[in-house]
Amino acid sequence: MADLRRNDSGIPLEPGYGEPPAGEFPYTRGIRRDGYGGRLWTMRQYAGFGNAAESNQRYKYLLAQGQTGLSVAFDLPTQIGYDSDSPMARGEVGKVGVAIDSLADMETLFDGIPLAEVSTSMTINATAALLLVLYELVAEKQGVPPEKLTGTIQNDILKEYAARGTYIFPPQPSMRLTTDVFAYCRDRLPNWNTISISGYHIREAGSTAAEEVAFTLADAIAYVEAALAAGLLIDDFGPRLSFFFACHMDFFEEAAKFRAARRMWARLMRDRFGARDERSLMLRFHTQTGGVTLTAQQPLVNVVRTALEALSAVLGGTQSLHTNGFDEALGLPTQLAAELALRTQQVIGYETGVPAVPDPLGGSHYVEWLTDRIEQDALATMAAVDEQGGAVAAIESGWMQRRIGESAYRFQKRVESGERVVVGQNRFTASAEEPVEITRIESRGEGEQAERVRRVRAGRDSLVAERSLDRVTEEARGTGNLLPPLREALAAYCTIGECCDRLRAVFGEHQPHEEV
Repeated sequence: MADLRRNDSGIPLEPGYGEPPAGEFPYTRGIRRDGYGGRLWTMRQYAGFGNAAESNQRYKYLLAQGQTGLSVAFDLPTQIGYDSDSPMARGEVGKVGVAIDSLADMETLFDGIPLAEVSTSMTINATAALLLVLYELVAEKQGVPPEKLTGTIQNDILKEYAARGTYIFPPQPSMRLTTDVFAYCRDRLPNWNTISISGYHIREAGSTAAEEVAFTLADAIAYVEAALAAGLLIDDFGPRLSFFFACHMDFFEEAAKFRAARRMWARLMRDRFGARDERSLMLRFHTQTGGVTLTAQQPLVNVVRTALEALSAVLGGTQSLHTNGFDEALGLPTQLAAELALRTQQVIGYETGVPAVPDPLGGSHYVEWLTDRIEQDALATMAAVDEQGGAVAAIESGWMQRRIGESAYRFQKRVESGERVVVGQNRFTASAEEPVEITRIESRGEGEQAERVRRVRAGRDSLVAERSLDRVTEEARGTGNLLPPLREALAAYCTIGECCDRLRAVFGEHQPHEEV
């Protein structure tokens, strides 16, 4: 860790400036009194493609370059519970993330990576419970006790219905799986973040900054209420709730957004839900720079966009950060783009002096006013969600999706009219574009991955596998926690697709709301 106690001119720096200090309720200025004084945010680059062996090599490369946490991207079949040899997976295996069909793939994915020493985030929702259990099983094989495991599963199914689309089951059984994860981790994985409640995809779908905060916290309220209804105590699971936000190009608004979200959450947890554990009141969040802000035109300009968005996130006090590759508007990032994205974080962390004091924008007349305004607008939107009957009802009726779509339409109209300038796209365009290398996933990889999953099925104890799948069906029909039977099935090398098929047979599949 660099010495942040003096700046480049030798001027000694205090651990914080202004009142109230960071680290005090309602945490507007940050959740830690010393900000990044003890350690920088986790530099967690989102990565995964092709098969588990290829992704394993990319993770080892990023860790060797100074990345301080892993972030796993899964392919679409894995996200929606289909095995790689399923007809439903055709053409999508390994394309937008790594294909994981069974424990065998997970063992390969983390081969040679010490899970007791590395924090891992897994961007997975509908099948989050299964991937968490697979991760725990791999750690066991490494001899790592459950309490040593640190990381996060996204596990936020509500935003899938509202903004992204990788859901499987209807909302109620999906919420059951989410709260089952809360209870399972309370008992077995005490240092694991059980959910990352995501505003990122809501923002990427077109919401405003205030709507991103409002809809994210409305979803969070729904999860808290579901967990309380399932018999959990607020301070049993509150400290392990985490959040995930986007950071777009309106520099000061983004930093103010994070400040507003922190204090809104602290007051919600204390005043609405009666949380008393200080950790339950602290909004901890991961940030990813904006994917939709990247342009396919003049892609090198995206380096500048990403740097500014990352700086805004750091000024807003993020706990971990992913910076996009400059070529991601064209395809999966190349190794060069991934390394440059990581170096962007390292320059901010080690060269700019920005992390030296917490909340360096605090006290700015503009930033303080903007923080108040975002909170005011977000609270008004949350009140509108409550009028709809809460987040689940607002999603089931399509109300939330319509609100996001209307905001996206207004923004796009501004871009198309030229009122909102996008450099290289609607102004300062280039007469010719330099070719950019694009990562391409070989189509032969799909056949190889399908053959791997068939070998796993052929090589396991079929009687044990079938018996464990029957138990998944039995528990799904009841009310018990689903993770123990899923763990038993996955340990027997049953596949994600097989487990999800058993759950589909009981729960059915979600049918999206259609406008009349």
